[in-house]
Formats: sequence, C-alpha cells, structure tokens
Amino acid sequence: QVRLVESGGGLVQAGGSLRLSCAAFTRTFSNYNMGWFRQAPGKEREFVAAVSWGGSSTLYADSVKGRFTISRDNAKNMVYLQMNSLKPEDTAVYYCAADLGRRAIRVTDSAYESWGQGSQVTVSS
Repeated sequence: QVRLVESGGGLVQAGGSLRLSCAAFTRTFSNYNMGWFRQAPGKEREFVAAVSWGGSSTLYADSVKGRFTISRDNAKNMVYLQMNSLKPEDTAVYYCAADLGRRAIRVTDSAYESWGQGSQVTVSS
C-alpha cells in the first residue's frame, strides 16, 4: 500500500476555486493510476476524477466535467485536483486514492488499494 496525504481543502464561496494536492510516499508512483473520490454527509462515496499512471488519460464524473481538472507530476510524486466554479453541492470530504497497475482507469472505489485521510471542502452559497 501507498501512504497518501492530501492538502488544500477549505471553505470557499460558490463560484470560487480550490486546488487539492495529494503526496504519495512510494518509489513506484508511476505504476499507479490515481483517483479522487468524495463523500458528502449522508451519502455514499463517489468517483470524481482519475488520471492514468503516465498522465496521458483522464476521466471525470459528469457532475464535475468542465469544472475540475486532475493532473499529476511523477517527478514529485504528486497528484492534483483543480476545482473551479465550485457549487454548494461539491461540499464533501475529498479522498485521494491509488490503484496499482498500468491499466485502464477504473472508477469504482473498490479498485483502489490505498487511500488518504481526506480533505474537507466546503462551498457556501
């Protein structure tokens, strides 16, 4: 498993932006697809975005497409989630996750072996 540490959450007004960062503590970061998931109070955890091991492929949930951008820097063992045009319904705890294997991106949380501690994002109306 990989130790993942998120940062960058906080409180923002609707329409604002935040960038989440996730540091991965592993020597083989480029062997992992990376994803972001979120969980709002009273709701199940849901897929937000993912990026392939090399960074060439990305996938987004329909609810964030066009507003969020996932990226990674393999030299720094980092993955990012840039969130623009935030809405109150984006309020959730956001989790970084790692899926070992150079394969197609997967969107189910059971496919990811390692998880960060979560970062709270709150969007006020």
